[in-house]
Amino acid sequence: MRQQLTITALKTFVVNAYRCNWVFVKLYTHEGITGVGEATVEMRERTIAEGVEELGRYLLGKDPFAVEHHIHIMNRDSYWRSGVILRTALSAVEAAMLDIKGKALGVPVYELLGGRSRDRVKCYANGWFAGARTPLQFAEKARAAAALGFRALKFDPFGSAYRTLEPEERSMAVEIVEAVRDAVGPAVDLLIEVHGRLDVPSAVSMARELERLNPYWYEEPVSPESLSALAEVRDRIRIPVAAGERFFEVGRFADAFDRKALDIAQPDVCHVGGMLECKRVASLALLHEKGISPHNPNGPICNAMTLQVAASTPNFLMLETMMSDVAWRAEVAPESLVLEDGCMLVPKHPGLGIDLDEDCAKQFPYEPHDLRHYKSGALTGIRPPDARPYYSVRKSDVPTGR
Repeated sequence: MRQQLTITALKTFVVNAYRCNWVFVKLYTHEGITGVGEATVEMRERTIAEGVEELGRYLLGKDPFAVEHHIHIMNRDSYWRSGVILRTALSAVEAAMLDIKGKALGVPVYELLGGRSRDRVKCYANGWFAGARTPLQFAEKARAAAALGFRALKFDPFGSAYRTLEPEERSMAVEIVEAVRDAVGPAVDLLIEVHGRLDVPSAVSMARELERLNPYWYEEPVSPESLSALAEVRDRIRIPVAAGERFFEVGRFADAFDRKALDIAQPDVCHVGGMLECKRVASLALLHEKGISPHNPNGPICNAMTLQVAASTPNFLMLETMMSDVAWRAEVAPESLVLEDGCMLVPKHPGLGIDLDEDCAKQFPYEPHDLRHYKSGALTGIRPPDARPYYSVRKSDVPTGR
């Protein structure tokens, strides 16, 4: 018989991370077992921290093993059942409860999500282009990312464009993608990120220009508010469409699949309501013979959460992996991550396999950061000069299976 656990406290930690502020959550139990989660919402970090703390009124005194029941009740009793703040707050406390449960049972969280499907996850690199402005600079940085073993690279070549593209913006975007393709060759997949910035005609015409460069996907080509616009773009182009990082509930993905609006689903484990909800999105995708590749650009605990989903999901495609991060990432939340032949090995530690150094977190207090996407020359400035990998890199000629 398992020991009875009781949640006694909830704390949030807002940690400056240069591009944004990470928002971490920690639950404490009377028995001394703690659990962590992440609730990062870029540019709304203090708001989400308050939203998480409000859930503490319900959680204190509860048994953390009853994860799905508590999430259901907190969602029901919020009355306003959607939006990034509520859904992210639920994601974070769900992760912390699953972390506690895994530690108490001595198993990784992926065992609580259905068991292990794989022990390594193919990664695609994001952030590899930090500081690049010209096609030549993008090419040089792409070669460096490929040299680390990454076999898929994601990037937004559209500068500060919004809605439409001026002729020089179109030419520059094509030149950047051409330069990256020439630099890494056909064996590396190129994932074109649009950040929802274009209208339908611009998104369609741009995709048609890029088709000859064989992109793996075309991500969020139009704003997330209109599924009909997304479906129209998908119907008129020959590049697979990826979307979903700004969908906050499973029903939105169900509608997207019904409308044939996407090929690859990209739920964010931090924003869609949690790991269990992300698994439900994956099940929907599987019914439609699609895969998922979750949005995962935030902090170390979000990455740990996403890895647990990756390990336990048969139709998981690729893990979004920031190629480098702030120098203090390893101090705030120590990780044991290995990138081998372009794949991240799944940790087998109990729970999420990561913890939070509370004292260290307090050394990097909140600083405001603004969105860079529509500011000329700012889009690629997402990493400081001293950014570094937070994983070890090794190569093996012998791939391992399950």
